[in-house]
Amino acid sequence: MIRSLDYGESDRIVTFFTEEFGKVKGIAKGAKRSRRRFVNALEPFSRSELLFSRRSSEGLALIEQCDVTDHFAGIRSELETTLAASYLVDLLDRFSVEGKRNPDLFRYATDFLREIDQGGISEPMIRIFEMRLLKFAGYEPRLDRCKICGRPLEEMGYAVFVPAEGWLRCRGECASRSPDKGSDGIAASIGTVMTLLAGMQLPVEKARRLVLTGRQAEEGRALLTGFIRHLLGSEPPSYRVLEEVKNRF
Repeated sequence: MIRSLDYGESDRIVTFFTEEFGKVKGIAKGAKRSRRRFVNALEPFSRSELLFSRRSSEGLALIEQCDVTDHFAGIRSELETTLAASYLVDLLDRFSVEGKRNPDLFRYATDFLREIDQGGISEPMIRIFEMRLLKFAGYEPRLDRCKICGRPLEEMGYAVFVPAEGWLRCRGECASRSPDKGSDGIAASIGTVMTLLAGMQLPVEKARRLVLTGRQAEEGRALLTGFIRHLLGSEPPSYRVLEEVKNRF
């Protein structure tokens, strides 16, 4: 489940991301009172078997029953892991379209949640998830060459990523050419970009093997969160909360 919202005295508006139907938004009648149909079932990032019906493709579905198959208790045992999972699910919500199937994204998100449930999460893993989600959602950034001159990444040294374009540019003349000036670009070294690209190729169970130096972590965070902010029009509140908590410790 992605999220839920209390509605009236006893109902809830809930949003699920499903393998067969994509994102489904519906109303669970009596969910706040029922001890049989929805017990502990309507909690974020839990995996469930869902029974619902709808009269048309528009409007809310009627959630008739929801049975938890995986509660991901390990995620909930640590505050930072819980907040990280909340951010990932928030991205899943914002980059998915109601009623549009995306089975690859569904399976990847499920496997990723299972992995962090069993072994926790690191910042490089968050970057991998962001990269893979953008790819599955159709917004994969072009990080392999300069948009202007076509120079491959291996020959670029330092580069500038322009969020408005979703492309890299060579740092210098290419970055300063119109329509997008280099001043609104995000600088990143070739090492950072190559590490991010390598991380994308890792299967979920090996995602925690990715290592970023302090500088690479900073550049990778700036590049991907900057691109996501551009695509969404704002920074997800769940990300701000995660960063605030991390900075306190």
